[in-house]
Amino acid sequence: MAELIYDKDGRLLFTKEMKKEYTLLIPMMLPVHFTMLKRCLEMDGYKVELLTTTHRGIIDEGLKYVHNDTCYPAQLVIGQLIDAIKSGKYDVNKIALLITQTGGGCRASNYIHLLRKALKKAGFDFVPVISVNLSGLERNPGFSLNLSLIRRFVFGIIYADLIVNVANQCRPYEVEKGSTDALVQKWIDYLIEEFKNTKNLNRKKVRSNMELIMADFAALPVNRVPKIKVGVVGEIYIKYAPLGNNNLEDFLLSEGCEPVVPGLIDFLIFKVDNRMEDVRIYGGKWIKKVLAGLFRRYLENCQKLIIEAISKYPQFVAPKSFSHLKQLVKGYVGYGNKMGEGWLLTAEMLELIDSGVNNIVCTQPFGCLPNHIVGRGMIRAIKERHPIANIVAIDYDSGATRINQENRIKLMLANAKLSLERSKEAAG
Repeated sequence: MAELIYDKDGRLLFTKEMKKEYTLLIPMMLPVHFTMLKRCLEMDGYKVELLTTTHRGIIDEGLKYVHNDTCYPAQLVIGQLIDAIKSGKYDVNKIALLITQTGGGCRASNYIHLLRKALKKAGFDFVPVISVNLSGLERNPGFSLNLSLIRRFVFGIIYADLIVNVANQCRPYEVEKGSTDALVQKWIDYLIEEFKNTKNLNRKKVRSNMELIMADFAALPVNRVPKIKVGVVGEIYIKYAPLGNNNLEDFLLSEGCEPVVPGLIDFLIFKVDNRMEDVRIYGGKWIKKVLAGLFRRYLENCQKLIIEAISKYPQFVAPKSFSHLKQLVKGYVGYGNKMGEGWLLTAEMLELIDSGVNNIVCTQPFGCLPNHIVGRGMIRAIKERHPIANIVAIDYDSGATRINQENRIKLMLANAKLSLERSKEAAG
């Protein structure tokens, strides 16, 4: 068994020996994206398992080891990890936990410290915790974001964004139930095979693959009857994770709606753009702004590939560029508003309305102050300029009942159905 080694601050390190023996447990957030990222890590020599559990015991474990005033995503992530350790499925002496950190002022940056505190309280302080971040918060000798892995991650994210976008536009209308999900799995398997050869990680190959993906989804038998489109925005974990939002997308599908969920690439560009805004607003090293600008341009060029691929097919609606989102939010909130999802959350609501999706569910953890400001707090301002907007803010926490959340969404959908009927009457 690998020797336990601590740094000068007493933090347990994930060593090179552990990389050979240990299995990394990762809490699920975006099913398609994280499946791609899992495979990328495995190609780099790691043993990885995604945690897809959703039972009530996860919340109970979270409440046992995390204060109930702490934001709900932290309770869920920590609860899911400790639940997995206690499940008996793994050798507790040969597992490590991996979580992402943005490094901003959001309480999520404290997840890792809360997790280590919880592990110690539960008697598992010998389990290493790995932080995946681009802010230099923590480093481990057995885990590194090398250039090859970062490139795979980026391409995995843009492929996943494309697949999820068009799949969401097919699933509500599919003639054969499950055909969309089968196509999603086909392309995940195909792309991961391609990732094994780094020569496939270039714009020409990505553009070619995206054309094939679009042709495949465009050929899927669908019956495009009018349905209510519902945008989903909010705190990043609650917005995307089925565990966090009580399978919101499945609920919307069951109500006969088409879920419209913004991609992850905008959030990544937003985080890079914040570095540039920091220098512009507060001053700082010009080199930081230049490097951030280069990375932002690289990510935006990747995003253009998605937009170009989808735009070729009139039956699909392509997302707008990050620059367009940033322009839309002018006059609502300043670019210095970057805690949590910051101005991006407001911009995503505006982009949805701009593209004809007027019905929006704003998901937020109860007590998440940044999201209450840029989410719930901006609804009135948005409705004043866009009276057609039909937005409902839904709180998610350990004390909120699923039935209450779904009933509030149903009230929003009732208004949406009235608008749809009026549109049909006007058109007919």
